[in-house]
Amino acid sequence: MPRPIRAAIIGTGAIAHAHAEAMAALAPRIDLVAVVDLDPARAQAFADAYGEAVHVHPDAAALFAAEELDLVSVCTPPQTHVPLAITALRAGVPALVEKPTALSLAEMDELVAVSQETGVPALTVFQHRYGAAGIRLARLAGDGVLGRPLVATCDTLWRRGPEYFALPWRGTWHIEGGGPTMGHGIHQFDLLLAVLGPWSRLTAFAARQALPTDTEDVSMALVEFDNGALASVVNSIVSPRETSRLRFDFEYATVEVEHLYGYTEADWTFTPAPGHEHLAEHWHAAPSDHPSGHRDQIAAILDAFAAGERPGVAVEDARRTLEFAAATYASAFRGRPVRAGEITADDPFARSMDGGAVPWPPADAADQKESAR
Repeated sequence: MPRPIRAAIIGTGAIAHAHAEAMAALAPRIDLVAVVDLDPARAQAFADAYGEAVHVHPDAAALFAAEELDLVSVCTPPQTHVPLAITALRAGVPALVEKPTALSLAEMDELVAVSQETGVPALTVFQHRYGAAGIRLARLAGDGVLGRPLVATCDTLWRRGPEYFALPWRGTWHIEGGGPTMGHGIHQFDLLLAVLGPWSRLTAFAARQALPTDTEDVSMALVEFDNGALASVVNSIVSPRETSRLRFDFEYATVEVEHLYGYTEADWTFTPAPGHEHLAEHWHAAPSDHPSGHRDQIAAILDAFAAGERPGVAVEDARRTLEFAAATYASAFRGRPVRAGEITADDPFARSMDGGAVPWPPADAADQKESAR
């Protein structure tokens, strides 16, 4: 039996628990051996919670100097994602990076270049691609079983109150990279893109409706895909009834999912068009006992390692999703449609998601602090 994959986690905040729990569920295939955090007490408490032999290191340099690793999860605030991932790649360790992978397309291109230079994979957490139903839908769509894709809707309607922004980096362009377009809805529209393929152009709106942030709290886009399909994408963190939903209308069937933070088989509905009822047999599957999440993606990474294959979602692939976010902001702030590939290296929206063109003033720091109380 091959030895377990030796893994580490950098950053022990809330999302790091999803990584650690996934690794624990996949034991003995993977073993969490070390963690890093700027807060030593928090790092030690995290290590104690996930194993007696989990080592604690003060920074990434100490981690890579001391440990023999096969995978590292980067779970820090977004501003640090690319620098830490590059440190890992240059140490020869594949990096699994939380979303958003990078704060800009320029940063993403830097990470892609280092991954190609070193030959070490840099991966993005887009776990909804790896649920059984998501995999099945992408396969059926790709094989043409459902006919031509016609219409889709993609809604991430969540709520985040002012207390959510008590962490000073949330709601900022320079650290978080954007609002719900970058930090919340990106999982849903990544699955949309994984199913429908390349997009060709979009028209978008963005607004700061209610929250004390520098970034938007709502964005909306109308999208045309290379295959002719049309879609709407809504990202919100001001919606009292929270839901995440996707609907795909193909020639021969409608496929829908509604969930919140992770779907199971029970969350999906398959409706064949009249005369195509036989297609339901392609959708039949055993019920799943856990929602789509980090466990599914990390399991797929382990499978790829075992087979000697390059795992997903590689940053070369994830760049397309980040470009969609950048185009959403560029269209919203410039007031015109944006085509895929239009945001080139010299474009301000390649260097930052706000493009230096945000139409509302920055939130007052004092107001943010008062609202968070």
